[in-house]
Amino acid sequence: MNSTRRLILAALAASGFLAGTARAQQPPGPFTLLQPPQPMEGSGKIEVLEFFSYACPHCFKLEPFLESWAKKQGADVVMKRVPGAGSDSWTALAALYYSLEAMGKLEALHMKAFNAMHQDSVNLASPKIRESWLAKNGVDVAQYQGVEKSFSVQSKVGRAKQLMAAYKVDGVPMVVVNGKYVTSNAHAGGPDRVVAVLDQLVAMGRKDLGLPDPNAPKAATAPTAPAKK
Repeated sequence: MNSTRRLILAALAASGFLAGTARAQQPPGPFTLLQPPQPMEGSGKIEVLEFFSYACPHCFKLEPFLESWAKKQGADVVMKRVPGAGSDSWTALAALYYSLEAMGKLEALHMKAFNAMHQDSVNLASPKIRESWLAKNGVDVAQYQGVEKSFSVQSKVGRAKQLMAAYKVDGVPMVVVNGKYVTSNAHAGGPDRVVAVLDQLVAMGRKDLGLPDPNAPKAATAPTAPAKK
């Protein structure tokens, strides 16, 4: 067993999380209801919240499907990610996520971080290994260190911990729509099936918010009668 695999298993145990299909009980359906529901930001849009960790192999399997799905959503859907923070290693990875975001590097390096952990066995939770990986990917390490220690990033890591408690996150990945509809790889029956469930939950979310369905057929308009001469 390589060091990164040991890290993942140890982090899961230390943080109290079970990854994806490893939950104690198989969920009863493609989604469940969060009790109590959590408030959204009040933007009037459908909120899709993904709880994940770069250390989680099930998150790694879901991410390509979720990224592709997110790009196809309309302006009434907003997707946000919350990196898991609990053990020291997971908290370090959460800080990596928020630091890359603050530096404008997240879009370019988000999937690369997953690939490094799960394809290349690069332990990004280790400071020295992480800094070497960042340098190889064109990130100024000194700048990164300053950003990682900043009040903004540390506040976001703290907020991530609060959200995980409020949303009762007991395993990742976990995706929540409108603060109440919960799905995951385990709920849906596999990472490739999650997006179909999300389509259903987003449609339900639109009804909850009274938003128009962009996929509904448009009513035919009567032809205009020609003007009388």
